[in-house]
Amino acid sequence: MRASSKSAVKRRSGCPLNASVEMLGDRWSLLIIRDMMLRGSRTFNEFLNCYEGIATNILSDRLKRLVGYGILETEPDAEDGRKLIYRLTEKGIDLAPVMTEMVLWAAAHEKTENQALVDDMKKDKAEFQARIRARWLHGRRATRGPRESRRDT
Repeated sequence: MRASSKSAVKRRSGCPLNASVEMLGDRWSLLIIRDMMLRGSRTFNEFLNCYEGIATNILSDRLKRLVGYGILETEPDAEDGRKLIYRLTEKGIDLAPVMTEMVLWAAAHEKTENQALVDDMKKDKAEFQARIRARWLHGRRATRGPRESRRDT
């Protein structure tokens, strides 16, 4: 799927890898996406409490960037309209296979933790990614009206 004119930005080159690096080329963006996919994080404070310890100004910047690139979307919190709820878009959830491969690559070449996650991914990557996508779809349907939910099926 090609980027819409809304998300078209001036890039250093037309190389697809360059586009990926420009959107995701810092650790915080990838860790935010990880927390959404694996931990279900959805609010600024939930991201702020990740164990890597992101600064508030960096978190705010990365969330704005990810929204701007169409990887995340926001909606007001139903309980407190001053707060935003962040959700992965379809473009964002399509990163699940990429994130899976990055985890497996790092686990194969570096000493890492969370071996249970790595083992789960190794056992059946397609099934692992299907569970991630199913949670994402469930979350989208749970926060939308019945008419909007039908479009996701």
